[in-house]
Amino acid sequence: MKNHTDLEEDNRLLLDYSKLQQIAAQDLAVVPVAVQHADSGQMLLIAYVNREALEASLQRRIAVFWSTSRNALWVKGDTSGDYLDLVDAFVNCEQNSLLFLVRPRQGGVCHTRDATGATRRSCYYRRLKSPSELEAAYPP
Repeated sequence: MKNHTDLEEDNRLLLDYSKLQQIAAQDLAVVPVAVQHADSGQMLLIAYVNREALEASLQRRIAVFWSTSRNALWVKGDTSGDYLDLVDAFVNCEQNSLLFLVRPRQGGVCHTRDATGATRRSCYYRRLKSPSELEAAYPP
């Protein structure tokens, strides 16, 4: 059984291939949003927005998402202080996904922490070493 420690820290690849099915089963009206650092181009995370989250993001000029696990509005940074200031927003050609260009206010972005206890700078902190194994990609 996958738990948060396995998913977030283990070096085994445990992709959740059922995530989109879970969202569909909940009948959530959301689109994925890729979140990228406006200056470095580093990919930070993938999240989801509904109409309310998108409108809040554009109005407040910070990244606001829809939490598919809590089924609630998620203002990135309200708990951690790791707000993502919205620089620009783009829609893809089929209008079924978004790209947010952001600037993190602090150093961290991911809800996980590194060995020193600091928030990680990106949710993409491991690289595929093989079809079943991961390795650390970025220093703490």
